[in-house]
Amino acid sequence: MDFIDYYKVLEIDKSAKEADIKKAYRKLARKYHPDLNPNDDSAKKRFQQINEANEVLSDPEKRAKYDKYGKDWQHADEFEKAQQQYQYQGQPFGGSSGWQDTGGGYSDNDFSDFFEHMFGGASGRGGSGGRVKFRGQDINAELQLKLSDVFTTQKQTVTVNGKNIRLTIPAGVENGQTIKIAGYGGEGMNGGPKGDLYITFNIINDTDFKRDGSNLYKTIELDLYTAILGGEVIVDTLSGKVRLKVPEGTQNESKVKLKGKGFPVYKMEGEFGDLYLTYKVKIPTHLSERQKELFKELQNLSKDGK
Repeated sequence: MDFIDYYKVLEIDKSAKEADIKKAYRKLARKYHPDLNPNDDSAKKRFQQINEANEVLSDPEKRAKYDKYGKDWQHADEFEKAQQQYQYQGQPFGGSSGWQDTGGGYSDNDFSDFFEHMFGGASGRGGSGGRVKFRGQDINAELQLKLSDVFTTQKQTVTVNGKNIRLTIPAGVENGQTIKIAGYGGEGMNGGPKGDLYITFNIINDTDFKRDGSNLYKTIELDLYTAILGGEVIVDTLSGKVRLKVPEGTQNESKVKLKGKGFPVYKMEGEFGDLYLTYKVKIPTHLSERQKELFKELQNLSKDGK
């Protein structure tokens, strides 16, 4: 496994704070996102490395292991456990096996050699038949979609570790929701199982609707005359246009519920939430003199009780 300098990938220093990491990740993820670089394989690879680097450096525990053990950070727990066992059994850690701490800590090659000796090589404890199998690293990735995209079930191809994975994304997936794809993570060691792939969805709202679970909300402008006299309005929904009857005397901020015209319920085929409309009565401006006279007449009639 080649060493990847996650700090260089995110273009930050090793002293970077959590906010610096987040800021760098967002900037680079936008720049190299596959949707913006559809025919650029190098951008896809860079995007994958950016997600991988962010997954490690944004987690304080993983970052500490990475800083200490380099590319072998995923096996830090096994390393430390083996070190304790050696010391417990009275065997100096290093010494006879060729690993010496010179006061500056162990090098990346030292750790790699140690793992090979302890768990992978025939000369390790227990011989080749006693190899310890290690599960591969879990991988986290982000997939950005539009709200209008996830109104229906669709298929997407994501590239992880150079492999294209075809996904079926059910309608109604939520922003921030994470799904697990078993066996599509990092390779295991010594015949160990692969890790899992976790994909988190970043849903961008490209509509006029506000979403809350499977319900949708929208504000509709209503002219004063229709609000007073009643009439009809045409409303756009995500499943098409709907003609609504507006009652006489409809008040500002009145609400209407359209049952079943909301968002699909996740993994519940054929079930939808509701659409809630709020009328915003628009007061006319720049009235002509004649219009003003008519409104004054209405005002006087109202005062007279007629």
